[in-house]
Amino acid sequence: MAPGVSAPPPGLPWAVPVLRGAQVLRRALLRAGLGLSLALLLLWASLFLYGSFYWAYLPAAAVVRPLHLGFRSDCDRPGPELCSFPSANVSLLGEHREKVLLYGQLYRISLELELPESPVNRELGMFMVTLTCYGSGGKTLATAARSAMLHYRSRLLRALHTAAFAGLLLSGFTEQSQTLELELLGRYREDPYTPTVGAFVEVRSRRVQLYGARLRVHAHFSGLRYLLYHFPLTSAVLGVAGNWTLLALLTLGGYLQWGRGPRRPRPAQELRSQGGAPGEGEGTDVSAPPQNSEPPEIVGASEPSQDPALLSAANAPPKEGEGQDEEGEEEGEEEEGVTPTPLPPLLDAPSPRQRHVCSSS
Repeated sequence: MAPGVSAPPPGLPWAVPVLRGAQVLRRALLRAGLGLSLALLLLWASLFLYGSFYWAYLPAAAVVRPLHLGFRSDCDRPGPELCSFPSANVSLLGEHREKVLLYGQLYRISLELELPESPVNRELGMFMVTLTCYGSGGKTLATAARSAMLHYRSRLLRALHTAAFAGLLLSGFTEQSQTLELELLGRYREDPYTPTVGAFVEVRSRRVQLYGARLRVHAHFSGLRYLLYHFPLTSAVLGVAGNWTLLALLTLGGYLQWGRGPRRPRPAQELRSQGGAPGEGEGTDVSAPPQNSEPPEIVGASEPSQDPALLSAANAPPKEGEGQDEEGEEEGEEEEGVTPTPLPPLLDAPSPRQRHVCSSS
């Protein structure tokens, strides 16, 4: 019976495979739940990593700052002329004085002017607009100047336009105005050593009439930033899938390396059921006789055994030099008339076969 399966009631042998199948199903459901939980955790981590990378790597695509133009009004000029050129100073930093423009990124700086189709603006003609970017301390970093004018419309075209959009004009949903967009700097690169702090815009005309103005800083993306900005959904799917695959491989490698733990020794009962004893493996001679841990007793030896060192020394063959010395000593003793003392007879050491027979008897 499989381990962990309870014993079936007596007389119901068919319950054994049912209980075994239930045990297997329970383990499969547990593993599936753990796998699904791990997959969801890795998916959340992948989304977090991709979002952090997207937020840190891709800067703001466009920075829009409204311009509040100011001018002098303390002069006595007659007519619609102003006392000074309309100008505005705008900051290019964040709300908490943090950097908005990314170092090394190309930007396109443009100015949007909303002009009414008034007789003064139609008679104004061309006028100049200047831009000055400055850094900390008021240091000038870049300057630009562009000309602008109101788009021409004939009297008939203005009459047809007014008649076509009379309802919207009367309800206030639209106005008789034109929006001009002037590209002041096409490829402005942010310098990391002298970052841009603000910009100064001036409209060099005392007769111009404006509804409003906005300074727009748009980033020119290239490479990976271009793909992230223009293809956000595809980039998100590929990025999250790549992060999830990498995290899954790292998790699998860690589990294979450290999750299994040390190998447990196989129990003796399992080894015996496989036909071997514990410690009995390759290189073991099964046909060799068993060796007893206790030394065998020698039967029939009435005299005490001599020292094994003496036995080995006596049975060892004599060396050449030692034999000549012994022969010389014996000759000298014979000449002197002294008889040598005979050595006691050596007992033959019992063979391993005899020891085994004696120990078994």
